[in-house]
Amino acid sequence: MSNSLVIIPTYNEKENVERMLDTVMGLDAKPFDVLIVDDGSPDGTAALVRGKMAAHPGRIHILERAGKLGLGTAYIAGFRWALERDYLFVFEMDCDFSHNPKDLIRLREACEAGADVAVGSRYTRGGKVDNWPMGRILMSYFASVYVNLVLWLGVQDSTAGFKCYRRKVLETIDLGRIHFVGYAFQIEMKYNARRLGFQIAEVPITFIDRQFGTSKMSMNIFREAFLGVLQMRFRRIQPATPSKP
Repeated sequence: MSNSLVIIPTYNEKENVERMLDTVMGLDAKPFDVLIVDDGSPDGTAALVRGKMAAHPGRIHILERAGKLGLGTAYIAGFRWALERDYLFVFEMDCDFSHNPKDLIRLREACEAGADVAVGSRYTRGGKVDNWPMGRILMSYFASVYVNLVLWLGVQDSTAGFKCYRRKVLETIDLGRIHFVGYAFQIEMKYNARRLGFQIAEVPITFIDRQFGTSKMSMNIFREAFLGVLQMRFRRIQPATPSKP
């Protein structure tokens, strides 16, 4: 078993999931295991994953959930699955190739060098976005500015969803008290990590808009993030209670 697990939530990703799994399995580095968390995709995504599991026994895994339950709950389920095993580094990554799988190596290297959380950042020096309309770039950028004004987070790409966590971060954050499901989930995890004293490093990446499949972004997700930041500002952050042996 690898010491690194990449969690990839999916819903109707048949155009991308096989190619994504092949790419991660083929990385020229210490290996990465993959956990697909599929929310009952009606397009057959899960069946494609099971086919790849047979080709890579012990390295590709799947959690199948009944219905579209949201990004945040998918990652929480994946985190709990990882913590039941011996993984030292746990990653969040999209299935649509907006995150370059080759950058998994650089995120892990940042954590191996001392960071507790490594964020694949579009807005730190050297990061950029390709194939997004200017309006969406500005909305995303100023959302991060807003988050930092309210939460003093100190992360230039506060809504980024490409991350590596050291195991101890996920053990310390009280996952049962993470409330949000969309972009607000990404902010909430970083905010909890920062408030609990963990070091966050930003690694510059190039974010590329998806070529295949349908984006899951919606106005409800954006609204949740805007209002959720205000709620986070006044919430008390406490570490998880250690489980009894």
